[in-house]
Amino acid sequence: MDAAAREATQGGLEWRVTVPEGASVTVEHEAGLAARAWAWVLACVAAAWGKVDAFARKVWKIGADDPRKVVHGLKVGLSLALVSVFYYTRPLYDGVGGAAMWAIMTVVVVFEYTVGGGVYKSFNRAVATASAGVLALGVHWVASKSGEFEPYILTGSLFLLAAAATFSRFIPTVKARFDYGVTIFILTYSLVAVSGYRVDQLATLAQQRVSTIAIGIFMCLAVSAFICPVWAGQELHLLTTRNMDKLASSLEACVEDYFAQATTATTTKSTKSDGYKCVLNSKASEDAQANLARWEPAHGRFGFRHPYGQYCKIGAAMRACAYCVEALSTCAGAEAQAPEHVKGLLRGACARVAARCARVLREASRSVGAMKTFGRALDFAVAEMNTAVHELQGDMRSLPPYMLAVKMAEEASLMDAMAVFTVASLLVEVSARVEGVVDAVDELATLASFKQVDDDDDDDDDDKRGEAEMTTTMKVHPLNEPDTDEENQQAAKA
Repeated sequence: MDAAAREATQGGLEWRVTVPEGASVTVEHEAGLAARAWAWVLACVAAAWGKVDAFARKVWKIGADDPRKVVHGLKVGLSLALVSVFYYTRPLYDGVGGAAMWAIMTVVVVFEYTVGGGVYKSFNRAVATASAGVLALGVHWVASKSGEFEPYILTGSLFLLAAAATFSRFIPTVKARFDYGVTIFILTYSLVAVSGYRVDQLATLAQQRVSTIAIGIFMCLAVSAFICPVWAGQELHLLTTRNMDKLASSLEACVEDYFAQATTATTTKSTKSDGYKCVLNSKASEDAQANLARWEPAHGRFGFRHPYGQYCKIGAAMRACAYCVEALSTCAGAEAQAPEHVKGLLRGACARVAARCARVLREASRSVGAMKTFGRALDFAVAEMNTAVHELQGDMRSLPPYMLAVKMAEEASLMDAMAVFTVASLLVEVSARVEGVVDAVDELATLASFKQVDDDDDDDDDDKRGEAEMTTTMKVHPLNEPDTDEENQQAAKA
């Protein structure tokens, strides 16, 4: 390349394209800088709009699933609006002084989702504020009489009381019921004791703060209890009944998954068989709701000193049962499975035990939900469960000799039956733990004085319906009643 051509190419781009003969090549120039910047801006706007849309859909779903959460936000806003009147209105402001802002702060920190949570925080804040204020005034009076030793006495008392109150938070009883109150006690005593060294009218300041806090507490309790109240005791009650129903459905689904064919096991395993996880993960929620429910006044069917602690015992009994259901779910999802003809030897007996255990759990849930004792229906369900367990144990005892005599020449052996024995043994253990749930429910019925239902007048229809459902279940499918005509045909063919 000569010098003239080299100089011509230095100021521009050099393109070199090598193609075989007879081929055509189309070269497109890249977009300019402005076009690429505009495309990047559009991409960023689209991504931001997608995130906003996803967030809005999530917020809408939360409000649609539980409208009480939306109502709770409106209740908090209403309480703050009502309390702020004391700050904006001159006569009310003059009555409480410059401490009117404490009423607004009280509403913000005290208002809770449930009535029990609001009462718990209100009681702790009121008692802690009053006791700390009185104690601080007493210490301030003593320190004022000591002359130049006043700051040392105030500092020493603050150190000792703060250390003792902080240590008390490690005590289990104080931690469970008065942890928030201890925090408020330390805060109030520190504010009053320290500010009292520079403030002359300490008693007036303390009186104003106590009065404004009382106004905030009264406003919170009034709005929380009288406008769409959410009771912690009722939430605990509903949680217990829901967990029983989920545990019953999960037990049936796990046994069905294990004995189902390989083509149908994957369709139902993810729907109902995971219900036991809700039971295992609900301990913290049960303990928190039971603790808050103790602070609530009598309301509806929940009288004074209702045995909310017994719901925790029922939850513990259900979790003991859920652990066995979890083991059943593990067996259903294991890769090594027993042959189908070996499963068929215990399929019917295991299905009957699972169905009877689920029925007992549902009867117990019905008793707790209605706060009534259905004695005959529950006893009849427990008796049927025990009968099915005895039949399963009889089949388990007769299975090894049968396999040695008939199946030894074929591919099956006792090792093939070990997995089925494991499932059957777990079902026997589940039945024993279900009786523990029934005992806990009976104890709750005694402590809470559940209404005694006349079996002849009120329970005949329920028993007939339950017997009809059991008959249909045993005839059509060992675990679940089909919901469609197609499933009915498939069950009839099976």
